[in-house]
Amino acid sequence: MKYFDYREHRKQGTAEFPVAFYHLDPSHPRYQMPYHWHPEYEIIRILQGNFHLIIGSQTCHVKEGDILFLQDGVLHGGIPEQCIYECLVFDMNFFLQGNRIRVKQTQRILQHDIIIRQQLPGESKPLQAIMDNLFLAVAEKKSGYEFLTQGYLYQLLGFILREHLYDEKTDTAHASLQHVLQFKRVLSYIEEHYTERIVLEDLAKTAGMNPKYFCRFFREMSYRTPIDYVNYYRIERACEQLSTTNASIIEIALNCGFNDISYFIKTFRKYKGLTPKQYLKTEY
Repeated sequence: MKYFDYREHRKQGTAEFPVAFYHLDPSHPRYQMPYHWHPEYEIIRILQGNFHLIIGSQTCHVKEGDILFLQDGVLHGGIPEQCIYECLVFDMNFFLQGNRIRVKQTQRILQHDIIIRQQLPGESKPLQAIMDNLFLAVAEKKSGYEFLTQGYLYQLLGFILREHLYDEKTDTAHASLQHVLQFKRVLSYIEEHYTERIVLEDLAKTAGMNPKYFCRFFREMSYRTPIDYVNYYRIERACEQLSTTNASIIEIALNCGFNDISYFIKTFRKYKGLTPKQYLKTEY
């Protein structure tokens, strides 16, 4: 997959058992979490430190002990701060299709008529026990772990339904979804055109808004101005090219939409705290 694609194409687990586990600390190459979404569900638990996450249209400041549950297609990304966290990404359809227990309720989950809350009560000891068992099973992958994983996921859903840790779909939720879809369109436009000249009017038009309202909307969704985010994204792509190609720094600057090499170096230092040459040295 392209590391900075918004729509993640990475295959999670295997076709026979679509579950993937990640343990991430500051030394991990995927420690930072750029904005992305995927068709699988995801559980994130914070083991240490803090994480500033944007999930859909909401900002969450999570800390040690917090547990997040993300439904399929939810846009998310953020900045960890001296954080150690774990992610479990899984295909909910794989586990619930064919389930004969409470078939109607199963369909309500898959069709998003039931929206599981994004932040689960990390202080709950029963929930902690389920999470510890679930994450340990997929981390160790000992014989029979597939059965254990499926069992713990059913325990988790049972706990969520018993404790009513979900909301019914509402018009407000629909409006929030529309904002997320508009934001996704803008992110996709940036991904497709970052090598070209991008002006505010183009981004606003993509979202179907006037430029003044769009700037406020974009800042609310990302905590950045539109142009600041464009530059941030270009520098992320430049880092990808520095790490994976033999192109010169001038070529990479041009490839990423910068026509002025001095401005490229200045912008690179702003976001990365070092020059492109210094960044290259840290890669080896």
